[in-house]
Amino acid sequence: MTDHLRIALAQLNPKVGDLPGNLALARAALDDAIAAGADILMFPELFLTGYFPDDLLFKPKFISDAMQAARDLAAQTAGTDLALILPSVWFEKACLYNAVLVAEGGEITAIRFKRELPDADVFYEKRYFTPGPPPDPVTIKGVPIGIPICEDIWHPNVCEHLAMRGAQLLLCPNGSPFWSNKQHIRKELVRNRVAEHDIPLLYLNQVGGQDELVFDGASFAMEPGNKLAFQGKSFQPDFIVSDWTLGENGWTCTNGQVTELPSPDEAPWMACVLGLRDYLRKNGFKHVVLGLSGGIDSAVVAAMAVDALGAENVHCIMLPYRYTSEASLKDAKDCAERLGVRYDVVSIGNPVDNALAELAPIFDNRPADLAEENIQSRMRGLVLMAVSNKLGSMLLTTGNKSEMGVGYATIYGDMNGGYNPLKDMFKMEVYRLAAWRNSHRPVDCLGPKGDVIPQAIIDKAPSAELRPNQTDQDSLPPYPVLDEILTAIVEDELPLETLVERGHDRALVERIERLLNLAEYKRRQSAPGPKLTVKAFGLGRRYPITNGYKDRTLG
Repeated sequence: MTDHLRIALAQLNPKVGDLPGNLALARAALDDAIAAGADILMFPELFLTGYFPDDLLFKPKFISDAMQAARDLAAQTAGTDLALILPSVWFEKACLYNAVLVAEGGEITAIRFKRELPDADVFYEKRYFTPGPPPDPVTIKGVPIGIPICEDIWHPNVCEHLAMRGAQLLLCPNGSPFWSNKQHIRKELVRNRVAEHDIPLLYLNQVGGQDELVFDGASFAMEPGNKLAFQGKSFQPDFIVSDWTLGENGWTCTNGQVTELPSPDEAPWMACVLGLRDYLRKNGFKHVVLGLSGGIDSAVVAAMAVDALGAENVHCIMLPYRYTSEASLKDAKDCAERLGVRYDVVSIGNPVDNALAELAPIFDNRPADLAEENIQSRMRGLVLMAVSNKLGSMLLTTGNKSEMGVGYATIYGDMNGGYNPLKDMFKMEVYRLAAWRNSHRPVDCLGPKGDVIPQAIIDKAPSAELRPNQTDQDSLPPYPVLDEILTAIVEDELPLETLVERGHDRALVERIERLLNLAEYKRRQSAPGPKLTVKAFGLGRRYPITNGYKDRTLG
């Protein structure tokens, strides 16, 4: 048995279903590992298929193609001293498994199956996979190594079994999506497993955006004694090579480098930027268009788009009507100039007025209400979709989680769009991150430094400007109050009585819950966006549209 191992972790950005593209990434990483003199190269969970393939896993041809891609990559270890740890789908004995293959000398030398299949939040692996038996260690270079797969380390039994069977190192491939504080939750989890069995654990996570999930990478290793052996980059691909030496007290890392984790403000910004960039890139779009209203939400989305794509690929359009204030016109132009994007003004005055004139016989002198306001929003959506169609730009929508929570958005109007970077971000966090971005430019962002969002936009009272002197607080409580109520109901699933006990007005709490339930049909038709919290609408929180339940403890 060797007393030295050089282990390479390929923290890469795959695309779901792109077997040739992912195989090319894997081959390049294999060449890098050979050049680095690595003994072991490991990829993230289900790397060749991308995580998570969803119902592609019901296609027999996809499964057979994925297995052949895994065999092809395994064959490339021939003539090398490299051992490959390759997570893959695997079908045998009429069962489909979330598996990991070990390959050396051009041959698959071992196969292990994931034991614990997650079936909560965004995960539903039990729909597709069969759980494997408790996995035994594999032997690489004479060293017994345990390979728990992602969820396997969230339950103590798998690592306990591997330790009892003699594993000296634990190498864990993961497909773990980001949400707030997730990196610290992972650290605590791994710290517990390491302390329980006195064995180092190397945690490899994938990176990149996949529809509404963002994988943040941030791969790391922990040694006994609560020692962080190394820490990889967050929200960026990374190729991490570490040396491990066997001594009297087991294996220790001799050359790990620690990259600082992003701050609580930088992490969600980077998640939105990466999610947007990859959603566009992986779906064949190069540029975006959005309505720039002079308000906080569209300004933040514009800044994120520039950070993701560069100013030359972002097109902002102001769409004024008679209620649009001079301040909004000024602020929108100022924001566009600071970001360096193309900026156009397209008035919706004549189209809206013509529509109202044509509808007058049907409206029959009824008092003006939301119908007239929504025509403005839908006309803006029509214009923006026309530009999207004509120029081939993806339309970004800009509604935040607070507004979508209570339905303060117009379906087929300002909800139009292919992607929404703010979908899972409450209003007060939008304000906080706007101020933060003005004093920070995160790594890997393409936008300018400095105050990219005018302070006037941050300071002004939010308004849809669909009627004279309108503000959001005409029909909504102050956003700090609204966000607190929504967080308690949506994120924490608290009874309404608890909110009243905390000092919230009883009638207001009942009203917010009612609006939340009524708006479910809108949210079901909303654009995808990056998941930033545990309970993102749609992906992390699934409620029926037709729903007769009410929390009646208040009445």
